[in-house]
Amino acid sequence: MTETGHFVAIIGSGVAGSEAAYQLSQKGIMVALFEQHRLPYGKIEEGLPKWHVKLRNQEEKKIDDKIQNPNIHYIPKVRLGKDFTISELLEWQFSAVLIAFGAWRDRPLPINDINNYIGRGLYYQNSLVSWFNHKHEPDYNGPEFQLADNAIVVGGGLASLDVVKIVMLETVASALAQRNHPVDILTLEKNGIGDTLKNLKLNLLDLSLHGCTLYYRRRIIDMPLAPMPPKAAAERKEKVYQVRERILKNYQQKYLFKVEECWQPVDKIIKKDRLNGLIFERTVHASGKTSGTGGERIRVESPLVISSIGSIPEKIPGLPYSHELLAIDNQLTGQIKGFDHVFAIGNAVTGRGNIRDSQTHGRDMSIQLMNNYLSLEDKTLEKMVARNEHDTAEQARKISREVKKNDPLPRDQMAFILAKIKEMQTRAGYTGNYKKWIKQNRPVSLEEMNYK
Repeated sequence: MTETGHFVAIIGSGVAGSEAAYQLSQKGIMVALFEQHRLPYGKIEEGLPKWHVKLRNQEEKKIDDKIQNPNIHYIPKVRLGKDFTISELLEWQFSAVLIAFGAWRDRPLPINDINNYIGRGLYYQNSLVSWFNHKHEPDYNGPEFQLADNAIVVGGGLASLDVVKIVMLETVASALAQRNHPVDILTLEKNGIGDTLKNLKLNLLDLSLHGCTLYYRRRIIDMPLAPMPPKAAAERKEKVYQVRERILKNYQQKYLFKVEECWQPVDKIIKKDRLNGLIFERTVHASGKTSGTGGERIRVESPLVISSIGSIPEKIPGLPYSHELLAIDNQLTGQIKGFDHVFAIGNAVTGRGNIRDSQTHGRDMSIQLMNNYLSLEDKTLEKMVARNEHDTAEQARKISREVKKNDPLPRDQMAFILAKIKEMQTRAGYTGNYKKWIKQNRPVSLEEMNYK
């Protein structure tokens, strides 16, 4: 007979969700861990570009080790808002529900009707990076992307540099293959495009390439390539600005892309029912704010526009929102407004699409801090992760204290929840053997294919 106790549902099994599940399970609390994909890795699998081999393997192993706790019941291939609603979940009468899904939805490019051209000259960051990570897999059946030279990337955050790098790696590798100089993406990324072409006594023009251009609405010195200390004095600010400029310059030399600062997109260029570029307006920076001038504009034609202006959480019917983010009553626990026992952690609270920002609130690791352009080794990134890891653990401990203030669930309610979990697991084809499931469903990695 199932004992009385507490049972918590967690929606999302990425780094934040798996950490919260682990912390609660260590307190003797049963956890139902719901995941929309087959695998639990979230942004590690979908948003961390595949050249981060060591970092990806390390973080996925951490997640695996946590989820294998016997108090955690993993439920793959179920999605809140599609397979069940928040109201239906609450009817199970869990002790608490934690919302731990990430920021998977791209922030729309702010141009009227621009999304009518997705797949016809326009791509967005999240789906592009997911394709890049998985397209090498023999059984890949997702959307296909055709990258083009002279592409426009709109962004300026760290994620947009991932996108720029993907475009340059793919277009250069393709051009080299056509010249009988095949090179795999991981080698090209490691050695750099600049040095690779130099060793072959080639340049971009020899390959009939121009390279892509990143358009940034702010100044280059505003790019988050080096942290700015709070309330930094003018002299300190200037040093940080110089570091940022130097980092970007080194990165450009390695991957041969261009950057245009102080331009924001305001309109689209359409040719033969396809997006064929953007119209940009000059921006100005004053009093710490960047705004359009309403004056100077340029017309930039391009066969491809990629938007990388940020990610936001998907809005789930039945939950309250404040603009793009879940409305929170208690910032310490993440308690959602209007619900006594529903909490938000990770990207569901921060709304940030990169793993570092979610880690500081929910223990996600920085997928956007690319160790090459920051000259960081994986060990340095590990230290950065460790500095922020305690935040989710601390939030989970606060939530566990809130949970244990409530009366334990009776035996029949615990048994009911377990039966519902088993029903969902069976529909997904999951037998409860986590190790076996991961082994069967983990996709082949590019480095494994290259090794073979």
